[in-house]
Amino acid sequence: MNLLAYFYSLQFVMLLACAAFYYKAAEMENSSGFLWSALSVLVFILTWIALSWGWLGCLLGQAGLFVGITVVRVLRKP
Repeated sequence: MNLLAYFYSLQFVMLLACAAFYYKAAEMENSSGFLWSALSVLVFILTWIALSWGWLGCLLGQAGLFVGITVVRVLRKP
């Protein structure tokens, strides 16, 4: 697949939306917005390009990231 074709797809728009969601969620939790959005982009690229999952698989990867962040924050809370 042509590299430029990735930028003109629904998955790329979803990637940007998920990254923005995680950035705002991190700001609400007083955490690093850059770290959370970078993790979101990394998981999305892993599920989209490396594993060639569809849009539903990408969203499931984002849900898994959300659960992972939640579990880590609960375990680290005193």
